[in-house]
Amino acid sequence: MISLKDLHADLDKAIALVVKDRSAVIKSRKVVDAALSDGKTYYGINTGFGFLANKRIDADKLEKLQKNLLLSHAVGLGDFVPKDITRLMLKLKVYSLSLGYSGVSLETFDRLLMFIENDWISVVPSKGSLGASGDLAPLAHLCLPLIGKGEFWADNKNQMVSAKSVLEKAGLQPVTLKAKDGLALINGTQLMTAYGAHILQRAQSLVKNADILAAISLEALKGSIKPFDEKIQTVRLQPGQKKVAYNVRALLQGSDILESHKHCEKVQDPYSLRCVPQVHGATRDLLDYANTVFENELNSVTDNPLVFDDGDIISGGNFHGQPLALAMDSAAMALAEIASISERRIYLLLQGLDGLPTVLVNDSGVNSGFMIPQYTAASLVSHNKILCHPASVDSIPSCLGQEDHVSMGSISAIKLLEVLKNVEQVMAIEAFTSAQALDFRHPTIAGVGVEAAHAEIRKHVSHKEADDFFRKDIDACIELLRSNSILSTVESSIGALQ
Repeated sequence: MISLKDLHADLDKAIALVVKDRSAVIKSRKVVDAALSDGKTYYGINTGFGFLANKRIDADKLEKLQKNLLLSHAVGLGDFVPKDITRLMLKLKVYSLSLGYSGVSLETFDRLLMFIENDWISVVPSKGSLGASGDLAPLAHLCLPLIGKGEFWADNKNQMVSAKSVLEKAGLQPVTLKAKDGLALINGTQLMTAYGAHILQRAQSLVKNADILAAISLEALKGSIKPFDEKIQTVRLQPGQKKVAYNVRALLQGSDILESHKHCEKVQDPYSLRCVPQVHGATRDLLDYANTVFENELNSVTDNPLVFDDGDIISGGNFHGQPLALAMDSAAMALAEIASISERRIYLLLQGLDGLPTVLVNDSGVNSGFMIPQYTAASLVSHNKILCHPASVDSIPSCLGQEDHVSMGSISAIKLLEVLKNVEQVMAIEAFTSAQALDFRHPTIAGVGVEAAHAEIRKHVSHKEADDFFRKDIDACIELLRSNSILSTVESSIGALQ
C-alpha cells in the first residue's frame, strides 16, 4: 500500500519490487493477447476511442491505432507541470500499470521503468485535461518519449532536450506500442493525483506551522490562553479543533508574557486570536478528508478498460476525476482560510495595541514600517478568494457528447497549487511581522515553543529599526516554512505537535 505520509519512500519501494517481479504485468498482458485472437470486439483494443468506439479496427492497424492515440492526444498547452510533480506522475503511472489490471505490454512497461531509473522526466503542459477520461492530454505528453516524440527536462530544469536525442544517445529505439498500450498510458488520473498528493503532503506541515505563528502573534499581542482551555474543546466534537488547541497550549508553556497580563481587564480577544482552534481545526478536518480520498486514489487503478484475471475485459469509468476534483476544491477553501485568518493577525500586530509601536517601528511617519507587507498579504488573500471558486461544479460536454459530464479536476489541481503558494507567502509575512512584534515584549519571555520559533526566525531575519528592503526577509521566511526549519526547531524544543 502507498501511504500519503510516506508517499515517495513507499512508491520507490513498490517500483523496486516491480523491477524484480513483473508477473502481474505479464499475466494481464496475456489476457489482452488472448482477447485479440478470439474474434470479439473490445473497446480501445480493437476499436476506436470515445465517440468512435463503434468503429472496429483491422488487426494490421492496431499498432498504428495506439501510436496515433498518443500523438493525437498530445495537445496540451500553457505553463509546464513542475518537474517534481511530473516525476511523481510518472511513478504513479508505472505503479498503477504494475498492479496488473491494464494489460500493457512488457516492452512498454520496461521502457517506463527505464525513464524512472535514468530520471528522464517528460515536459508536460499543464492545461488540456478535463479530468474525466483521466488526464488524457497531460498523460499523452508524459508518454510521448516512448515513441521518440516530445521532450525531456535536461539536468538544468529550465532547459529541454528532445526525447529522440536522449534515446539515440542511450542506443535505444522508440517503442512500438502494442494493442491497448496507448490507452493504458493515457487513461488514468495521474496528473490530478500527483498534484493533489504533492500539495497535501506540503499542507501536513503547513498547518502545524500555522499554529506556531498564531502562538507567536498571540504572545506578541498579549492575548489570552483561556480560549484554548481543554474543557472548551471537549464540549465541541471537532477533532481538528482539539489538536490545534493542544498545540497552542504546548507552545505557550512557560510563558512569562502570559503571567504578566494574567489579571488585566481585557475580556476577549478578536476572533483571529480567540477562534484559532475553530478555524485552523476546520481546515485540518477538511484536509483529513482530502487525504483519505487521495490515499485511496494512490492505491487504485484508473485505467479503462480494465483487464481481470478471469479473462474479463470491462469498460467502465474509473478514470473520472470527480472524487479528486471535489477533494481539491475543498482543500483549496480549507487552506485559503489559514491565510485569511493569518492576514487578520498581521493587521492586529500593526495597530499599536497593548504598548506595541504602530506599524512595529519606533519612528513611524518617516518609516512606513510593516504597513505594506500587510497590503501584500491582503492581496494574496483576495487572490485566493477567486481561486477558491470550485472547478468541480463545472462541466462542458466533449467527445461529441460521449463524455457528457466531466470533473475539471485538472483545473482544481492547478489552482490548488497556486492557493498553497499564496498561503505560504501570507504565513511568511506573519512570521516576519510577529517576530518583530515579539521583540518589543522582550526581555519578558514567551512560551518555550514560541521562543524557539522566534530564535529560528531571527537566525535568518534581523529585527528592523527602520524601513528596509523587506522582500528578501519575506523570501527567507518562505524558505523557513517550506524547509520546515521552524517546525523542526519547535518540536526539538517541546516535543511533537499534533
